[in-house]
Amino acid sequence: MNRAIVRRITPSIRTWRSTLKTFCSDTSEKLHGSHGDKAVTDSTDNVPQYDVAIVGGGMVGMALACSLASMPLTKHLNVAIIDSNPALLARDSIKKEDAPDPRVSTVTPATISFFKGMGAWQYVQLHRHAFFDRMQVWDYTGLAYTRYSARDVGKAVLGCVVENKVLQRSLLSCMEDSDVKKKIYPSRLNSMTLHKSSLISGTDSISSKPSGSLAKLNLSNGDCLYAKLVVGADGSKSHVRNLAGISTTGWKYPQNAIICTVEHTEDSRCAWQRFLRTGPIALLPMGDNYSNIVWTMDPQQAADRRSMNETDFLKAVNDALDDGHGPHPQSERMGGGGILAWLRSDETSSASEPFEVPPRITKLASDRMVFPLSLMHANNYVSKRVVLIGDAAHTVHPLAGQGVNLGFGDANSLSKVIAEGVAVGSDIGEMTLLKRYESERKAANIAMMAILDGFQKAYSIDFGPLNVLRAAAFHGVNYISPLKKNIISYASGEQRLPIFT
Repeated sequence: MNRAIVRRITPSIRTWRSTLKTFCSDTSEKLHGSHGDKAVTDSTDNVPQYDVAIVGGGMVGMALACSLASMPLTKHLNVAIIDSNPALLARDSIKKEDAPDPRVSTVTPATISFFKGMGAWQYVQLHRHAFFDRMQVWDYTGLAYTRYSARDVGKAVLGCVVENKVLQRSLLSCMEDSDVKKKIYPSRLNSMTLHKSSLISGTDSISSKPSGSLAKLNLSNGDCLYAKLVVGADGSKSHVRNLAGISTTGWKYPQNAIICTVEHTEDSRCAWQRFLRTGPIALLPMGDNYSNIVWTMDPQQAADRRSMNETDFLKAVNDALDDGHGPHPQSERMGGGGILAWLRSDETSSASEPFEVPPRITKLASDRMVFPLSLMHANNYVSKRVVLIGDAAHTVHPLAGQGVNLGFGDANSLSKVIAEGVAVGSDIGEMTLLKRYESERKAANIAMMAILDGFQKAYSIDFGPLNVLRAAAFHGVNYISPLKKNIISYASGEQRLPIFT
């Protein structure tokens, strides 16, 4: 199955098309015909020029901008950020007494290290965030469970749950406090074309003269700009990706995710995930007796639970996390001996921990939001003067909370590749340089996508013998120390696959 996914996702090399018939003149927003790979002749000298134009000022796009601003080799680059979201220009503060937002991210130790390295984590620490050092995973059959602990791999934490608005505000604060030359365009991208750089005057505003061409971006408010490199960080429905003619592979899952913030009587530093017949439910600690719920189910069930009154919804959540849908696992059910006894001499400390019942939910603390789920992967991450990061390049099932971490990994990798190009005097928009980024990130992203898709499909079938096999896998992971340690390391952001080493 994983080989099939890789085969479907593996890119075919395609000619970069004319940016889908989207050339827009300086005086009109009307789309014109295609120019193919040919650069357009243009001698306009009043259009601002940038080294990097980031289309999409969300968390991943802003992380790239902050990373570029933090590195000695790239902090001099002239950066444009294009996003119509008014929050980018607002100076709204986040009040600690506000109820937590249901839109959160579970950031891994690798992502935390990335934020610390570019100076953004200090701003996260000013707001609500919650580290967790343990995780418990089980399913509805009650046959087995797995406990993970940061101690198993010598780490302090497994991850941190942070509201998206906190991550976004922290990245904006980091950008504001940097010396990087940047400008935010509160607009949308209309069209994108290539123009011969030899006919464009005023290129002294960018770090070095590009070879061949520049990308010209026409915005919905009438503004235009040139860029050596255009970064598509504009989400799963990326306009940059469409304009660059980059195709995608993927499919929709027959599931929606319902998310919300809930309150319970006791605080926890443990993340919980239970696999039910209809999909997984996760309870993620947010601090101050709050947790975030991510519950996957079929679309009709999601609609029904969204419209439930609070009392009925809380009962459904507590049933899903406690003994509804099936019994609690018992640690002695499959025993610690038998065929796995020879592995127990080096077992992790979490292997001996008993099953715990998650804290009981007492209150709904936010609106319930519902999102459709899908898998999507861009067949190419790069094109002429264009590169994709984050959801513009890939979307995954949320069952392990890895989506935004893959995006931050993209931003980290791309900023390093750009720095390498600057160090040797390369044109940062050249395909040969950008292919280094694609090679590194495509392999990592496909591997994670295959694993998450495999989990989703494995739990889409309720069949007795398969249930026993899944239980054996849970039990094996709990007691096979090398495998458990590698799973924790991989989920923490390390690149090696979770296999025996």
